[in-house]
Amino acid sequence: MALVNGNEIFKNARAGKYAVGAFNTNNLEWTRAILAAAEETKTPILIQTSMGAAKYMGGYELCLHLVQDTVKSMGITVPVVMHLDHGNYEAAKECIKVGYNSVMFDGHDLPFAENLEKTKEIVKLAHAQGMSVEAEVGSIGGTEDGITGAGELASVEEAQTLAATGVDYLACGIGNIHGVYPANWQGLNFDRLQEIAAAVQTPLVLHGGSGIPKEQIVKAISLGISKVNVNTECQLAFAKATRQYVEAGKDQDIDAKGYDPRKLLAPGTEAIKETVKERIAWFGTPAV
Repeated sequence: MALVNGNEIFKNARAGKYAVGAFNTNNLEWTRAILAAAEETKTPILIQTSMGAAKYMGGYELCLHLVQDTVKSMGITVPVVMHLDHGNYEAAKECIKVGYNSVMFDGHDLPFAENLEKTKEIVKLAHAQGMSVEAEVGSIGGTEDGITGAGELASVEEAQTLAATGVDYLACGIGNIHGVYPANWQGLNFDRLQEIAAAVQTPLVLHGGSGIPKEQIVKAISLGISKVNVNTECQLAFAKATRQYVEAGKDQDIDAKGYDPRKLLAPGTEAIKETVKERIAWFGTPAV
């Protein structure tokens, strides 16, 4: 199946009060694990690359071809969206040029007027190519590719203004953060989410989905969240499974060739797949 831009997927999710998962990839194993989870559950999926991951992997064009070719080689039959996560202005333009299906322009760290104008330009460029666009209002706590947010709540008025640019989905700060949540985290601000959801019909995005309790994610989806981003939980699952393999001495088993990277990476890859499948169930994503 060819990659898609996701517009219908997320419109349907908003109307149906469910969400579709967006999972970051870091390499071939990550890509195969995410796609395998989607295929096994027969659900649409969004694979995204951050600017840092794309640089690590060899560039946006390589990332795009990796996903396209893996979809083909694995015989994936469910809809897959290739998305830029937290891209700055230059990265968003490059991914539009390269041929991603969807891009996020994250201008939350700019003065709002500049964020608005650059969002308008990215929307114009992307829509001309049949690509979808995600923008951000407020900020997501933590640090992503050198952009640090304190987790400020999104302004309802700014959300309305950004939505009016024609963006296809909108990330809003509602107390969520990137990375591991601290013990003193106060939880999601559902009042602000309700206000934003009532003000705009654009599908809303919950970043920092790793570590938020299931009941809060389910409630956020019921209030209008249509896309949930997950990255850290897959990294933690991969690290844990790989550590257990090594600590058990399996990599030292010469007869079984436990040092073979295909065997060394297999437990972590399986752990990513199971994590993705679990989150798909949380999100209530229906089979296609």
